[in-house]
Amino acid sequence: MKIILAQHFGMCFGVRDAIAQAQKLAKEGPLTILGELVHNPVVRERLLAVGAREAVDLLGDDAQVMITAHGASDRRHEQLRASGLTVADGTCPLVRRAHQQLKALVAAGYFPVVIGKRGHVEVRGLTEDFADACVIESIAEVEALPARERYGVISQTTQPLEHVHRIVAEIREKRPASEVRFIDTVCQPTKDRQRALTELVETADTIVVVGGRSSNNTLQLVQTCAAAGRRVIHIERSEELGTDMFSIAQIVGVTAGTSTLPETIAAVIERLEEISRVAPNETNKHRLTS
Repeated sequence: MKIILAQHFGMCFGVRDAIAQAQKLAKEGPLTILGELVHNPVVRERLLAVGAREAVDLLGDDAQVMITAHGASDRRHEQLRASGLTVADGTCPLVRRAHQQLKALVAAGYFPVVIGKRGHVEVRGLTEDFADACVIESIAEVEALPARERYGVISQTTQPLEHVHRIVAEIREKRPASEVRFIDTVCQPTKDRQRALTELVETADTIVVVGGRSSNNTLQLVQTCAAAGRRVIHIERSEELGTDMFSIAQIVGVTAGTSTLPETIAAVIERLEEISRVAPNETNKHRLTS
């Protein structure tokens, strides 16, 4: 079988820098990461191996804590500093930009609307400073949007841009008398990976998506494959790949979420090449009998 790697895939600079920061701090002294630094189990294991620990709430003996790449509200930052802790900020710069844009919209008198996954750590961080903020996941939820004269709309950084645009258009249609100001906060790495995947599904019959099962941007890649009618295999590690998964595959595309380590992707490619070498007889047998 032929193996094709997406033009854009895998780890983004925000995740890379957050991981490097956490590893450095953990080696220098005790470090508590407030949640999962990024949603990837391999990264998590690596950080725990160098001495970092995770906690949703403070443990009582923390000296230095770290905000994850998903960011946190100003309120949360203030609470941590008021506790006398040293706070390291691993927030992705593009998530930080989304915070800045939302704050600017609210300051200008717009009602805050965030398009994203309700309950996701990034979305919680974006909305926690604004008690009346509205989170919208789907077009169907626009109907319940509170009536306001002015809406300021941003999105979670890992949302598919087309999905965001559809919701913004729906808001404008449902609230024609209101001013709707939209600022695009979908990050460029997400846009690049989604666009590259759109190209990949035109060629490949099977897509392997590598990334954490709780990673929003990885799940969006999986959903894009499914919507395109392609067979999709979502894995976190190369060990999950079996020869039987590819008995009828001819062209296999590979992509990965923005928190996936380069070495994980390399191992997946190596495993696929190994399967390609041992699977031809089985594949040909299937084609002859089908």
